[in-house]
Amino acid sequence: MATPPDHARRRPAGGDSDPRPQPPQKPLPTDCCESGCEICVYDLYADELALYREALAAWRARHPEDEEG
Repeated sequence: MATPPDHARRRPAGGDSDPRPQPPQKPLPTDCCESGCEICVYDLYADELALYREALAAWRARHPEDEEG
C-alpha cells in the first residue's frame, strides 16, 4: 500500500492526534507545459487525489461521528 502524501499526514498544532486529511492542491492551468511530459502535473495530482480519497475513507471509518450533513 502506498504512503499517504504529506498533506494527508500533517498534524495541526492544536494536538489532534488524528486530523481529517486535507485534499491535494489542484494544479493551475499554467502548471502544465502541455508538451506531453511522461509524468504530467495532472498525473501527479490524480495520484495524490486517489491517496487522499483512501486516507479520507479510512479517517471517516475511524470518525463516524464527524460526518457532515
